[in-house]
Amino acid sequence: MLPGLAAAAAAHRCSWSSLCRLRLRCRAAACGSSDLQEWQNLVTFGSFSNIVPCCTLNQVKLYSTNVQKEGQGSQTRKMEKVPSFDEAENIGAELKAPLIKQEPLQVRVKAVLKKREYGPKYTQNNFITGVRAMNEFCLKYSDLEQLRKIRRRSPHEDTESFTVYLRSDVEAKSLEVWGSPEALAREKKLRKEAEIEYRERLFRNQKVLREYREFLGNTKPRSRTTSVFFKGPGKVVMVAICINGLNCFFKFLAWIYTGSASMFSEAIHSLSDTCNQALLALGISKSVQTPDPTHPYGFSNMRYIASLISGVGIFMMGAGLSWYHGVMGLLNPQPIESLLWAYCILAGSLVSEGATLLVAVNELRRSARAKGMSLYKYVMESRDPSTNVILLEDTAAVLGVTIAATCMGLTSITGNPLYDSLGSLGVGTLLGVVSAFLIYTNTEALLGRSIQPEQVQRLTELLENDPSVRAIHDVKATDLGLGKVRFKAEVDFDGRVVTRSYLEKQDFDQMLQEIQEVKTPEELETFMLKHGENIIDTLGAEVDRLEKELKKRNPEVRHVDLEIL
Repeated sequence: MLPGLAAAAAAHRCSWSSLCRLRLRCRAAACGSSDLQEWQNLVTFGSFSNIVPCCTLNQVKLYSTNVQKEGQGSQTRKMEKVPSFDEAENIGAELKAPLIKQEPLQVRVKAVLKKREYGPKYTQNNFITGVRAMNEFCLKYSDLEQLRKIRRRSPHEDTESFTVYLRSDVEAKSLEVWGSPEALAREKKLRKEAEIEYRERLFRNQKVLREYREFLGNTKPRSRTTSVFFKGPGKVVMVAICINGLNCFFKFLAWIYTGSASMFSEAIHSLSDTCNQALLALGISKSVQTPDPTHPYGFSNMRYIASLISGVGIFMMGAGLSWYHGVMGLLNPQPIESLLWAYCILAGSLVSEGATLLVAVNELRRSARAKGMSLYKYVMESRDPSTNVILLEDTAAVLGVTIAATCMGLTSITGNPLYDSLGSLGVGTLLGVVSAFLIYTNTEALLGRSIQPEQVQRLTELLENDPSVRAIHDVKATDLGLGKVRFKAEVDFDGRVVTRSYLEKQDFDQMLQEIQEVKTPEELETFMLKHGENIIDTLGAEVDRLEKELKKRNPEVRHVDLEIL
């Protein structure tokens, strides 16, 4: 019986081993190599201790078949020795332990917020003013009363804060009022056509428009142009107009009486000076007008424009006619009558022109002293174009009277009219030099001239010494005329200092409580958005503070543009 029992046991072992290995292959399809090795160990060492506990495993040998694709599919048999019973018990216990006490698999998933698709035109969170809401969405003030009102920091110096509305609320209200986007578009079209018609008839309604503006009022007081001519450059210009007008009248009388070419040049000189100074007065009155939406930086450059036109007028009228009359005198000399009255008029002109010159010099000295500059540098840089024109014209007038009197005296002594014609050419050349200087200096001013390097350095140091500023780049300080400066710079702010400035105004206990209540990514997003927006507002307040500090310490700075890097 023993051989039969041994054969049956061997057949039983082979069938069980084949079944286990079949299960092992199915498990390998879903598991990795480490799991496969674990199942092999379990089948090889653990299964027989449970199935055949009464057998002496040290006397049992296990035959396994490994089929490999070699050549025509040959099969090779591999003999594996089963360990002893004690070794099998130890190995089986080690393999069973992790299967029984297997810990659950923990997978760490990264929290990702949902991405916002804003699109190319996102206006959901935009703020607009009440005036814009009524104009663009055809609403009334009573419609806006029902909407949410938000107080925001004002960009203007004369107001602390102002009320704005959410654009989404305004759009929803406009659709509620008009019923549909098509009806709103039709109303906009009608109002646009009415506005165009109104603009076409505007030149016939200037009086009504003026009364309308007076009824609405302005945020800034209007400057009266009449008061400008009682002080400063306006006073100098008015004095020059009166004196040169009288001189022009008397010089023309003297020229008619004597026929002198030099006297004709002086009469033309005084006429051109009177016309140019009238043009300067017009430029001064225009330069003090209140800025409007068309000219947001004002009309201060009108003084430079008037001075430039004045220089061109001196060249064309004064120098051109003087040269022409002098050349004609050289080609066709004419005898000259008694020059007594001409000398008297020239003497009076010398006194009057000298008085005007003295008024202009005193005004320029006072202005140069206020700027901390020398008189020569102040004149060369054309800081006060109107007074500069008066100074140069009166200087040329005094020199022209001297030249004319000298040449007329030589003509009286020698009886040769050529000296008189040379005097006319000399006056014309003098006027040409003055006009060239005026054209050059005023053109430089109109091109956007920078202020003094010392002033730029002072403004830059003021910003760099502030704790919230890391660096200053691309500084531009442009002279706008009339003592007005526009300052522009790109500022690299220190984010930690700005954030600390915001945190100093917060309740740390309340903020800590808010942080502890944050449990989900959505709550974290809400917390960060709230304080992030407040930090941005703090940065805007820092920009306003720096702009006010620049204007306070430097009164000539009227417009400040700080760009954030």
